[in-house]
Amino acid sequence: MKNLNIKGIKLSVAFLISIACFSCKKDFFDSIDHSGLDARIWDNEGAIQFSLNKTYDMIMPEFPYENTQFNMFFASDEEKFSGTEATMKKVLGLSGFLASGDVKFIASKYQGTNNGDNKYFDIARCNDAILNIPLGTVPMEAKRKLKGQFHALRAIAYFDLVRIYGGVPLVLEPQDPNNITLEGRKSASECFRAIVRDLDSAMVLLNGVVWSDGTERGKITKMAAAALKARVLLYAASPQFNPENDPLHPNDPLKWKTAYDASKEAYDICMAGGRVLLPNYSEIFLKEGNANTEAILVRSYSAILTKRFNTVELKARPTDEGGKATAFLPSWNLIKAYMMNDGTPTSTINGTTTTNHPNYDPVLFWKNRDPRFEATIAYNGSGYKLSGNANRRQWSYTGATNGSKEPFYCKRFTSPDLAKTSVDQVNETGGGGIDWIDLRFAEVILNYAECANERGELDLAKELVKKIRVRAKIVAGNSDYGLALAIDKPTMRTLIMNERNIEFALEGKRYYDLRRTRTMHLLQGTLETASIEVREKSFLETINGQGVLNRDTVNINNKVSFTRFFTVVPATVPSTGPFAFPLTDYFYALPSTFMNSSPLLEQTIGWDGGTFDPLKD
Repeated sequence: MKNLNIKGIKLSVAFLISIACFSCKKDFFDSIDHSGLDARIWDNEGAIQFSLNKTYDMIMPEFPYENTQFNMFFASDEEKFSGTEATMKKVLGLSGFLASGDVKFIASKYQGTNNGDNKYFDIARCNDAILNIPLGTVPMEAKRKLKGQFHALRAIAYFDLVRIYGGVPLVLEPQDPNNITLEGRKSASECFRAIVRDLDSAMVLLNGVVWSDGTERGKITKMAAAALKARVLLYAASPQFNPENDPLHPNDPLKWKTAYDASKEAYDICMAGGRVLLPNYSEIFLKEGNANTEAILVRSYSAILTKRFNTVELKARPTDEGGKATAFLPSWNLIKAYMMNDGTPTSTINGTTTTNHPNYDPVLFWKNRDPRFEATIAYNGSGYKLSGNANRRQWSYTGATNGSKEPFYCKRFTSPDLAKTSVDQVNETGGGGIDWIDLRFAEVILNYAECANERGELDLAKELVKKIRVRAKIVAGNSDYGLALAIDKPTMRTLIMNERNIEFALEGKRYYDLRRTRTMHLLQGTLETASIEVREKSFLETINGQGVLNRDTVNINNKVSFTRFFTVVPATVPSTGPFAFPLTDYFYALPSTFMNSSPLLEQTIGWDGGTFDPLKD
């Protein structure tokens, strides 16, 4: 057993104060000295809740791009990545990733002031609470609720680490900040077992707990813990952690059985708890609280409360609507992934011959597509309600006077009635208040479908995916919503992965899906965007006799009318180069800031000096 002594990282949350201190303006967790422990906190429910609230702030998942240190974890083939080209290259494996410790999942500083600054400090909050809550004098019912949430939050924190690095040190008890000793890295399997134990505990402790929508929205429930457990075990069974045809790491089919059982349990718990798919896909992120029957794990935001806003509106909106359009920008690759409205592909390939769907027009590419396309993609000339203007159309041709600089925008995370003057936060309020839904019932269904398919239950997998497609308003057609095309496990596997790509478009899940299925390195070609070339621009931007810009009278669904003025030209995203994801990137190197903390810490195999195999039990 290797011991690891990490200097400079204090892993014990301690408290200097009695209850009166909680009214101070300065947050306790921003202070420097945490070496004194006041055990009285565990006798006061309000004090524990204060600690729990801060733990939620630090651990709960949030909108992609809210923290720049995580930006590289959301890029794949679905989005024209919003970061620098140098960062994009790192994500695609064109240069070293994490070699310089540029992602601080495990930082060398103590205070955690931003989500993800220091995962082990976040874990330490949970460790202290899990140990000490039972020793305090608060009512038993309160102990149960509080402890259950800490168990689930610790599981989330460790899962964030494991799906990136494989195995990490497991710290499950409070440490003396003056004598920190912990074991070296554990295997991924052992880490997964610890995560599942925490979620099982949360399910037991939170059984029957119902939170107030008005004051307790976003708190973890038994349902959320069950859905998280199903997600975790899906990862554990997937090829990233359970490879196929690898003599050094034999595939374990029992992992799929375990994931299947957890997915079925989560599905049943959600059904019993009243979770149903929202009828309108476009409203998933617009309905909040009890009105959203699909949401399961939510981080709540507010445009009114201080420091509770998000910057999603600013990042997603075009510039003429108060935004900066720096994120959530659909790629041409994503646009091509959408099916037709009968669930079948836009084209099929037979040898060297490509045959287009009879209703697919590569010029008017938005017509007759899966309805989720229109709900997600704002393309040149499409309807895109913003600032309360239901008649607004998005014009994104080259040189458009409204300042648009991108060919495509994402509709899903923008509030149709939010005025453009309120998009940017002012005095730490304003901006976006849309809640982030990290886990919703659609994911529970698709996780269950994937496990069913891997277990050989093709018919069940199809029935589950059909629920998603029916909600999407796909028509049955002649191919049973397109599902008749999946004739065996491999073809159904491909169908499910594309379904996830579309259903969770721009939700930050695609990158992780490609990694856990070990398909990221198979991406071919380059990341594509498009340019919308224009003719007769001066005419289009002239106001006619009715006081309307001529471009707003163009019928883009008429091919003659559209092609008179516009040409869509697919193009390579500048400077990204071809996809090239090295196999070593399925488990990243630990950052140098962490590696340098101790000579006993092993680097991930495949990286410089690496000796640690994440998959070896």
